[in-house]
Amino acid sequence: MAQESPKNSAAEIPVTSNGQLEDSHEHSFNRDLKRSLPVGLGLSETKITSHGFDSTKEGVIEAGPFPGSSASPKSSVISPSSAAASRLAGQGCDLIIPTGGRAQQKSGPVVLADEVKNPAMEKLELVRKWSLNTYKCTRQIISEKLGRGSRTVDLELEAQIDILRDNKKKYENILRLAQTLSTQLFQMVHTQRQLGDAFADLSLKSLELHEEFGYNADTQKLLAKNGETLLGAINFFIASVNTLVNKTIEDTLLTVKQYESARIEYDAYRTDLEELNLGPRDASTLPKIEQSQQLFQVHKEKYDKMRNDVSIKLKFLEENKVKVLHNQLVLFHNAIAAYFAGNQKQLEQTLKQFHIKLKTPGADAPSWLEEQ
Repeated sequence: MAQESPKNSAAEIPVTSNGQLEDSHEHSFNRDLKRSLPVGLGLSETKITSHGFDSTKEGVIEAGPFPGSSASPKSSVISPSSAAASRLAGQGCDLIIPTGGRAQQKSGPVVLADEVKNPAMEKLELVRKWSLNTYKCTRQIISEKLGRGSRTVDLELEAQIDILRDNKKKYENILRLAQTLSTQLFQMVHTQRQLGDAFADLSLKSLELHEEFGYNADTQKLLAKNGETLLGAINFFIASVNTLVNKTIEDTLLTVKQYESARIEYDAYRTDLEELNLGPRDASTLPKIEQSQQLFQVHKEKYDKMRNDVSIKLKFLEENKVKVLHNQLVLFHNAIAAYFAGNQKQLEQTLKQFHIKLKTPGADAPSWLEEQ
């Protein structure tokens, strides 16, 4: 042909009569192929067909699967030159291949999706942190007992805690003795009641000693009645002191234990921070020092909070203790004095003053009608 109509260079691929590429145009074919491919189109979705225009053969790149075949389409294999292969390899770092999708070209580094958090791994991390904290606290306790480690001491607060523990032991002793007195008084009242019944029975059966047995029977019954009144006052005293010792003081001591645990943790992380600060400072130790500083600050805030809570509870406990023990000691004194003075009226007035109601025998047991 003398002249050929101008054609697009991207679509102009000379081939031989048997459809094979000419070696001289291999480089230009690879360049044009790369330019003519749409963005995001894989090589497996392209094929090469040839159309004849007079005597010139042109290769046209079409997208889509191979038509007319019932079998699964096979991707065309194109063997580019070494230069084209190097260019394609250089762009491979910019490809992001999502799961279940085709290759998409995107600039920038490879981005990996966040993995779903595993509950087992979270529990394992909690166990690791607990073990590390337990190790630090145990080491601090052993160091303090051996006299090698230092401990933080609040002298005023520690003195108040020691006094509270000593008072608790003394109050427990008073409570134990009062319970023993109540038990013995109950047995004495029970014996006096039985003795009064025996005197009354003999008073009816012995005519010669009727008056004498009668006097003793009335005396023992009066003593038993006054003993029951005193027993009610003593039991009220025991119940109040028991509440003070085993509930109010015990709750405060529980807060004291939490304060001491916070103090041990604070000293343990303080010791770690001091050891790191004494060591060298370089790129590997600075992150550890920063992390240790953060943990130290967290436990310092916890220690300060627990110390404040203990101080407040000790203050309220002291006020409540004085008020409760004042009333109970006055009750105990007046009841004992009136009983041994034989002043029945004063004894009953003491119980009314402190709003104490005596329980009659069998009053707690419900009747058979209430049980139905």
